[in-house]
Amino acid sequence: MSPARPVPDLTEAEAVSELTALADAIAAHDIRYYQQDEPAISDADYDALKRRNGEIEARFPHLVRENSPSLRVGAARSEQFSAVEHGVPMLSLDNAFSDDDTAEFDARVRRFLKLGEEPVAFTAEPKIDGLSASLRYENGLLVRGATRGDGRVGEDVTENLRTLSEIPKRLAGAGWPEIIEIRGEVYLGHEEFAALNETAAVAGQKTYANPRNAAAGSLRQIDPRITAGRPLRFFAYAWGLISAPFAQTQWEALSKLKAWGFRTTPQSRRVHGVEGLLEAYREMEALRPHLGYDIDGVVYKVDRLDWQNRLGFVSRAPRWGIARKFPAEQARTVLEAIDIQVGRTGALTPVARLTPVTVGGVVVTNATLHNADEIARLDVRVGDTVILQRAGDVIPQIVSVVIEERPQGAKPFEFPQVCPCQLHTPVVRETTATGAETVVRRCSGEFACPFQKLAHLRHFVSRRAFDIEGLGEKQLVIFTERGWLTSPADIFRLHEKRAELLEIERFGETSVGNLLAGIEARRTIALDRFIYGLGVRHIGETTAVVMARGYGTVEAFLEAMDRVAARDAEAIEELDAMDQIGGAVIEAAAAYFAEDHNRAMVLDLRGELTVLEAEKPKTDTAVAGKTVVFTGALERLTRDEAKAQAERLGAKVSGSVSKKTDIVVAGPGAGSKLKTAAELGVQVLTEDEWLELVGG
Repeated sequence: MSPARPVPDLTEAEAVSELTALADAIAAHDIRYYQQDEPAISDADYDALKRRNGEIEARFPHLVRENSPSLRVGAARSEQFSAVEHGVPMLSLDNAFSDDDTAEFDARVRRFLKLGEEPVAFTAEPKIDGLSASLRYENGLLVRGATRGDGRVGEDVTENLRTLSEIPKRLAGAGWPEIIEIRGEVYLGHEEFAALNETAAVAGQKTYANPRNAAAGSLRQIDPRITAGRPLRFFAYAWGLISAPFAQTQWEALSKLKAWGFRTTPQSRRVHGVEGLLEAYREMEALRPHLGYDIDGVVYKVDRLDWQNRLGFVSRAPRWGIARKFPAEQARTVLEAIDIQVGRTGALTPVARLTPVTVGGVVVTNATLHNADEIARLDVRVGDTVILQRAGDVIPQIVSVVIEERPQGAKPFEFPQVCPCQLHTPVVRETTATGAETVVRRCSGEFACPFQKLAHLRHFVSRRAFDIEGLGEKQLVIFTERGWLTSPADIFRLHEKRAELLEIERFGETSVGNLLAGIEARRTIALDRFIYGLGVRHIGETTAVVMARGYGTVEAFLEAMDRVAARDAEAIEELDAMDQIGGAVIEAAAAYFAEDHNRAMVLDLRGELTVLEAEKPKTDTAVAGKTVVFTGALERLTRDEAKAQAERLGAKVSGSVSKKTDIVVAGPGAGSKLKTAAELGVQVLTEDEWLELVGG
């Protein structure tokens, strides 16, 4: 939710409206995060909503609503678990996002306690990104465990928590109060998370976006046996209801928790003043990539417990603690290796293998380095600590290197001069039509290169191409390694290998039967899927649909491609006239079909298939069968709407005017196309005349 106006400029009416919308939005996100374990936005975006709400309430304090997010912690418990009322509410912490926020926190504490310049001791503890839980012990025995819920009432997950090996059923040592609620975080390590997701994927079960969601989903299982099978872990860091005091400082309390059998965060430390807080933050940020589990900031707490009691709480958060969050959508991690991937078209792409880290709510282990020029620009080396971000919140990329943390002896990466496939064919740098070098380097081995072959097969069976059920990466690797698949046509001959398939481990009658049935179901295929599945460079889904509509049948398509490959001027002009097709597609198609291996592969595949004709255009409209060009600015339709309308009515839409053009629809600003139409004597219509013609 992007604020329409700066908070100081809001009127009271605007503030009321926005606070209502924010309350509804945050409540919905709380349910997705706390109950469903499937957040719809990143933590940074959620924090931005909460900050906006807080800023508006600070300016208009009389508008604070009873359901304000500033007065609420978490979300109401799920009805699938019994309710547990916490002896002391499980409140959350306010956030700090900068050094200035941290300094202001220290200053507020000293002002409240009237300490003057006396430095304050704090604990600095890593903020574990997991699911908060509270454990009630009576006479040293675990009697109940609960989630945070809405902070006041949580969910009874006692039996699930009992399955965690790091939660003692009986407290060790001595000196614990008769009644005590121990609080901490249930979490998953990166390795355990990856293994859990891999197992779930193989079994066709739900996978999780990040370890926090996985930990929450695992703990909130109805069947404790499922929880017991998940490698959940637990850090203790606080307490709620106690029947008697047991420590004088936070630091002493952490030591007691450890003595009673709990794991506490080993990175926690005791510091003094603002400089100590900032130094702890910087150290924790540097340690983050090496921990093996997710943290999303540092928690600062006033160390003296009597001072904590004096400071008390404001609204739903304590005055004595604050969470310093790491920068949004960026993280530090370590570059462990640089691998080279060879794509379907032979392009070599360097991929960074990273120590797992969560960025924007997703665990990232790999990031693209794009090309050799990008590696040189970053001067990134194996062993480097790097700053990672998710571009557009989707694609992980390395934005910089922390040079001062570079290990001694790290060497510049040498981009390979030959393909990493067993053919060791030379890598060539691509050039443009003018002879200028591009950043792309390609293996010259074509489909003889096993990497290109596998990538080509992977594209062929992908969802938007032939979409063959049960034939994924794993199966393709197995079958190509056995020599059963050398081209797409071989897929449709796999039924001849049924006996051999059944001999492969984990390939039973059912799975083999389903695989072969899925293959047979794709022997009849739409023309656009056939064209897209061939994997010609620059021919994506949209272009494949345009070509299918333009040629109509697979025979006409293949004949036209032969002529394009032979550089037949009329065939090239016909292809160029199709909407959204230009020089790049023409050159790619010509090169593909001019290569004997490719042509033989296509004919072999064609012999295994029934390729359906493209949907026949309408013949009973005023523009059926005509070629139409739209140019200039349309005022009543968007360009896409106009094209779709023409195609629905049986017309062909072209991007250029030629002697085969029947109608040019010209709006304001029409340029060279209008001039060409006049020279060729092509009928020119205004947008209104076009709509009148087609009845629209």
